Amino acid sequence: MTKSRIRTTILALVASLLIGMVLSACSKRNDSSPPVGNASEVTLKFYFGGVKKAATDEVWAKVSQHLKSKGLNVKFSINFIPIEDFKQKMLEMAAAGDQWDMNFDADWLSYKQMVSRGSYMSLNDLLPKYAPDLYRKYQEQKTLSAATMNGQIVGLPWTIKMNERPFVGWRSDLAEKAGIYREPDSIKTVQDLDVLLHELKKAYPNEKLSRTPPLSLYLVRDEWVDLQFHGLGFYMNDPGVKIKAIEQQPFYLESALMSKKWNDDKILNRDATIDTENGADQWRNGKTLFTITSHEWANANPGFVDPSYRQQMSLIYPDKRYVNRSPLANVLAINRNSIHADLVLRFLDMMETDRELYDLVQYGIEGKTYELNGEAAEYPEGMQFNTSNYMEWESQWAFWKPQFMRPTPSYPGDFWVKEAEFASLPINVSSAVDGLFISDETIKSEVTARDGLFGEVGKRIEYGKTTNVAQEVANYVERQKAIGLDKVISAVQKQVDEYMASRN
Repeated sequence: MTKSRIRTTILALVASLLIGMVLSACSKRNDSSPPVGNASEVTLKFYFGGVKKAATDEVWAKVSQHLKSKGLNVKFSINFIPIEDFKQKMLEMAAAGDQWDMNFDADWLSYKQMVSRGSYMSLNDLLPKYAPDLYRKYQEQKTLSAATMNGQIVGLPWTIKMNERPFVGWRSDLAEKAGIYREPDSIKTVQDLDVLLHELKKAYPNEKLSRTPPLSLYLVRDEWVDLQFHGLGFYMNDPGVKIKAIEQQPFYLESALMSKKWNDDKILNRDATIDTENGADQWRNGKTLFTITSHEWANANPGFVDPSYRQQMSLIYPDKRYVNRSPLANVLAINRNSIHADLVLRFLDMMETDRELYDLVQYGIEGKTYELNGEAAEYPEGMQFNTSNYMEWESQWAFWKPQFMRPTPSYPGDFWVKEAEFASLPINVSSAVDGLFISDETIKSEVTARDGLFGEVGKRIEYGKTTNVAQEVANYVERQKAIGLDKVISAVQKQVDEYMASRN
C-alpha cells in the first residue's frame, strides 16, 4: 500500500471514529434533560411580599456565587412589595404587561385572580424537563392538581402540610398580674372569649386590646368554607356545595351583634378599620393584648420583643371541622412574560436537593445573618425576630423544604412534624373545592361593585360601627342583591359544579 493510500485510510478511520463519537454522545443524551449550564450571565427578577431586610442583596449575591459554581450562571434582582399592597400591585403589574421572572403568591393574596387572568406561565412541559426532582416531589404528594387550571400547571405549591384553624390568644403575663386565670384550652366558644375580653378590658382600660372582629370564629362554629372570592362560600355539610353570600347567613348577623358589643365596650380598637400595621408585629411588640392566630403561632415562639411577655392560647370550637391549608397557601409562580423560565426552574430544582443552597436562601450567611448551634439556626448575638437582618424574611414560606428545615428560635426541632400531625386530625379535612380557580371574566363589574359596597357598608358592620345592627345588615343584603349578586353567585356556582363533576 502506498504512503498516500495509507494516509487516506488513516484519515478516513479518524473521521469515522469522530462521527461515531458524536453520534454516540447524541444517542445517549436524553432530549428531555436540561442543558449543563448557561454561558452568558442572566439576571433573574423576583418579587416577594413583605419588607426587604438589610442583608438581602448580600445574601442573594452569595446565592448567585453558589449557583455559578454549580453551572447556573445567574444573578438576582430581589424586590419586595409590602404584604398589604401586594395583591393590588401584582394585578396592576400583570395588567400592564410588566416583565419579571418569578414571584411569591398565595390563595390569600393575588394567586387565583392572577391565574384566572392568564398572568402565570404554563409549566406542563418545562417543570418535568428543568425541575425533575421538584416534579417528582409533587407527584409523590399529589399536590399539582391544586395548581392546575384547564389542564395547565400554573403554579409551584409549597410542600408543607398544615392547618390554620383559629386559636385565640392573650397576654397571660398581664392577665395573671390582674388576677385573671383560665385553665388550658378552656376558651372554646365566642361566649367564653367575650367574658375573658371584658375582664381584660376592665383590668387594662387604657390598653389597646384587639383590632380583630369575631367573624372568623363564627365561621368555624358553623363549618363555613370561605371561597376567598368576594365574600362567597358554602357549608361543609352541604354535599351539593351550594354557593351562598356570607352576609345572608344567620351567623353573619350574630357576629355583627357581637362586634357591636365589642366596639361599644372598646374591646375593638377605635382605629381597627384603618390600622394597616402588621398584626403579628403588633403582637410581638406588645401593642395588643389579644390575638386570633393559628396552630402554627399558638405553638411557635412569637418573637416577643420583651422576654417577660407570655401568651396563652386556646383552640376554639375544637369539635368542629375546618379545612386544611391548601397547597396554594404559599406558591411560587413564573410570570407569563419571563424569558428565563428554564433557569428559574433549575434553581428551584436545586433547592430540592442542595442543602447548602437551601441554607443560603432560607437563613443567609453563617456568621452574619445566622449562627449554627448544632443543627439549629439562631440569630447572631444582639439580633431577634424584629431586628433580624435576614432570617425569617417574609415570603420564605414558599421555599420551605421539610427535608432541610433547621430548628430556629421560632420553630423547635420537631415543630413541622407536629404541625403535620395536627393537620391530619379528623377535625381537619381537605376542602371539597381545593384547587378550584374561579374566573371573574363574565362578572368583573359586579364583583367590583360588590367589593365597593363592602368597603362602604360591610366593613363597618363587621367591625361593629353600626347603630341598628339588624336593620343595617338587612339593608346591606338588599343592596348587594341590587347590584348583581345573583349573577355573581350563578357564575361561581356554574364553575363549582363543573369542577365537582370533573373530579367524579
